[in-house]
Amino acid sequence: MKSPKQSVSQKLMFVGIVISVAFLLMAIATPLLQALGILTDPIEFLSNPIHQPPSPQHWFGTDLQGHDVFTRTIAGAGVAWQVTIASTVISLVIGVPLGMLSGYKGGWLDRILVFLMDAIYTLPSLLLSLTIAFVVGAGVWNAAIALSVAYIPQYFRVIRNQTVSTKTEVYIEAAQAIGADTKTILIKYLAPNVVQSLPVIFTLNAADAILTLAGLGFLGLGIPEDVPEWGHDLKQALDALSTGENIWWTTIFPGLAITLMTIGLSLVGEGLTQRFSSKKETNA
Repeated sequence: MKSPKQSVSQKLMFVGIVISVAFLLMAIATPLLQALGILTDPIEFLSNPIHQPPSPQHWFGTDLQGHDVFTRTIAGAGVAWQVTIASTVISLVIGVPLGMLSGYKGGWLDRILVFLMDAIYTLPSLLLSLTIAFVVGAGVWNAAIALSVAYIPQYFRVIRNQTVSTKTEVYIEAAQAIGADTKTILIKYLAPNVVQSLPVIFTLNAADAILTLAGLGFLGLGIPEDVPEWGHDLKQALDALSTGENIWWTTIFPGLAITLMTIGLSLVGEGLTQRFSSKKETNA
């Protein structure tokens, strides 16, 4: 029987899934709607009046340059998903094998990798991503690389700790006894038993990546200026506030998009954490 805490957690997780799927559908549908002429070009601005409040022609109004805020808010979901998925996948592909190898081999290799990952982990993720983004330049993949470096230690630490506790199991010792090499043991025996928590880390990192990407965009790094991105749009809105006009629509909609997508992914991550913890208690 489910406890009240588990029931609430599952309901919140469902809400998070609905929000996340809604933003995913926005990202998928945007190119199709633009091709059909239903959505305008998010980088088009010359044909629109500037700072026009929400109206039937421009549902979310227009910004200082004449961009349609509704179109840019919808299109920003695609960029957010691209960078978020790319950065978390890069972190996973690098952090998981290193964590398994470090935890299984131990010795000097483990000490060096742990020291390196701990050094990276102590740095604030935004500061680290900002530094790397400044070096590699603007671009979707460059932004993903800048974000991924901060998340690699998280995958490494979790997988390493689980590998250390798992490598003493009987089936691992049996595989060693029959002469299985390190690659076989890591892939065939260790991997299926240490990667179960990856969906939790993946979703929580994705939520953090949304905020970090917005921070990079706000500071003018990460994504080129001609690409619709929520953080950059917030920076443009802040610059326009110096005119003294009440242009609330240029800030509230990109800011709301960042908040909702972050909350959605966070709720999914928290729900998976609760489910994973309950499963471990049941197995114990």
